[in-house]
Amino acid sequence: VTSLPPLPPDIMDCVEAESGCKADPQCKELYSTLRSCVSEEEVALQGSKARIGCLEALRALHYPPLLACKCQRGARREEHCLRVYWSVRILQSECNACLKAAQDCGLYEKCGSLRSEYVLACTKPVPGSDHCNRQKCHRALRRFLERVPGEYSLGLLFCPCTDKLCGERRRKTIVPSCSYQERDGEQPNCLHLQSSCTRDQLCRSRLADFQHNCQSSDHSPSGCFRDSGTVCLKSYAGLIGTIMTPNYLSNSTMDVALWCNCEGSGNQWKNCLKIQNMFTNNVCLGESIHPPTLPWVAPHLGQWRAFFPLPLAPPPWTILLLNITQY
Repeated sequence: VTSLPPLPPDIMDCVEAESGCKADPQCKELYSTLRSCVSEEEVALQGSKARIGCLEALRALHYPPLLACKCQRGARREEHCLRVYWSVRILQSECNACLKAAQDCGLYEKCGSLRSEYVLACTKPVPGSDHCNRQKCHRALRRFLERVPGEYSLGLLFCPCTDKLCGERRRKTIVPSCSYQERDGEQPNCLHLQSSCTRDQLCRSRLADFQHNCQSSDHSPSGCFRDSGTVCLKSYAGLIGTIMTPNYLSNSTMDVALWCNCEGSGNQWKNCLKIQNMFTNNVCLGESIHPPTLPWVAPHLGQWRAFFPLPLAPPPWTILLLNITQY
């Protein structure tokens, strides 16, 4: 049997560090709290008090062996070791801006409670079935985005990531399994999706608002015809909780798209591509989501507040005379 190389003398195995922590009553209690904080959905369901408890436990935990512990690949208790490792690291990681945004939301009562409300609505199955109530999920998402100040809600939606774990948290913010994905995994045709949207007054007006405020321009520093990336982001957020709910393409990119494709579009194929390109090839939207010098490069609430000083009130969703292709 090949022996594993020993850890450096100043680094302890996480299983041993956990045992040492549990020997101290205060450390044991704090660590137990952190273990329950690993599942974001569970914390969300418990409300803002649970989030505050997670933050307080992290700040109060001062046990260096646990905070700096490591695991060895192939060790006998590797899985146990990794559970210990991530119990601390997921919360400890300062580079996970999306976790920080979630924690900031939890500390603001309205954000925490409305976020818990939509997580519950989007994860609770309909009685007698294994799927959610999408209409309730959409209503709860819209309520969250309309009533929570943009510094918190848009901080959750557009937080920057440097790793896939953070990207997964960001992509799952709007609970895609309920808010837009079909249970069979099949994507609808984009023309059908837009046709359904234009038959719904709310979706139709919010799509028109998005088209109006996220028009691209080569002559504007922001890339937007109306020279306001902030307005574009708010209009994008306005589509979340409608038939045309967009989201990130994957855990490793900030590119966004609709959950649809152009298969079977026939002679309407170019019109279908136009719908996709509103999100995938939109300079205004792209520059608004990840510009080089805007606040989410190094996010904190003060910077977000400068861009979103007022609550995201329901805008006047007037129908604009734009070219919305009918299927």
